[in-house]
Amino acid sequence: MIFRRFFAFLIAFIIALATPALARTVTDSAGRSVEIPDHVTRVFAAGPPASVLLYMLAPEKMTGWVRAPRETDKPFLLPSVHDLPEHGRLTGRGDTLNLERLMADKPDVIIDFGTVSETYRSLADRVQAQTGIPYLLIDGRFNNTPAAIRLLADMIDVGERGEQLASAAETIFASVDRVLSSIPEENRPRVYLARGTDGLESGSRGSINTEIIERVGAINVVDGLREKGGIVNVSPEQIIAWAPETIIALEPAFAGSVGANPIWQPVPAVSSGRIFPAPGNPFGFVDFPPSVNRLIGLTWLLHQLYPQEVSGDLRDEVRDFYRLFYQADLSDADLDNLLGVSRD
Repeated sequence: MIFRRFFAFLIAFIIALATPALARTVTDSAGRSVEIPDHVTRVFAAGPPASVLLYMLAPEKMTGWVRAPRETDKPFLLPSVHDLPEHGRLTGRGDTLNLERLMADKPDVIIDFGTVSETYRSLADRVQAQTGIPYLLIDGRFNNTPAAIRLLADMIDVGERGEQLASAAETIFASVDRVLSSIPEENRPRVYLARGTDGLESGSRGSINTEIIERVGAINVVDGLREKGGIVNVSPEQIIAWAPETIIALEPAFAGSVGANPIWQPVPAVSSGRIFPAPGNPFGFVDFPPSVNRLIGLTWLLHQLYPQEVSGDLRDEVRDFYRLFYQADLSDADLDNLLGVSRD
């Protein structure tokens, strides 16, 4: 009797090993039908935006980071992800990953979050054919954020978590729309996004890097310039001609020095002191990368651009966002450091 039971168990075990993992077919944002495992446990993020989205949804499924967190980022992230390996990026500017490294990580799926174009579709098809690893494209347009969260959450088996984050995203978008409904378009601020230490890199109107500015109702003054990816290099003379009333600075060094730079003095935002350095830990509020991290940037921008019309306490809203999306509880000191508040 014991032998027969053992023999039956052994046969069942062998059959289980020989049976392929259950699979299901999903449709990604590019309309591609992709067969993925029934239970996804390891996910590879192809670029920084995908890495942020994956961390927010399912940090336990990450195979690594596109770029490892800096020491200043770690207090705002779960300890379990601090020391995950850095594997580089598969897509976007400066892609550094080879397929051998990708396959060595043995992910169940690859995800990319951002622009869904023929170029990215072709890359996904090629990588999937060469590696045998399912490759999913998720539409990263800012307004599509709630739908993107729900789509990926369903694909990687974290639907409940996805619904929490998607609903919170919808609440943030709705709060922006409530504020904007009371502000005539002619009263909307003219904004310049300053990238880099000299502030002379920006994003064209309509680019993924500046869509947050337009979504918050402001007017991106950079128009008529087109370069690959939407990032443009500009001159001080162009900025003076555009006459932005507000500058959002991604580099603290630029924000701290531009006021003393005589070249920038004719710019209305500089002469009036309306220069706002965007917080950047663990990811940028406005950009770097252009992913779900920008949701809290909308809240922050509302408070900077429309202080008389917006309600609620910014510190409380930031604390709540970090608790839900980053699973990090911020102290008052953390908030001070993040928002650039000095206490004497």
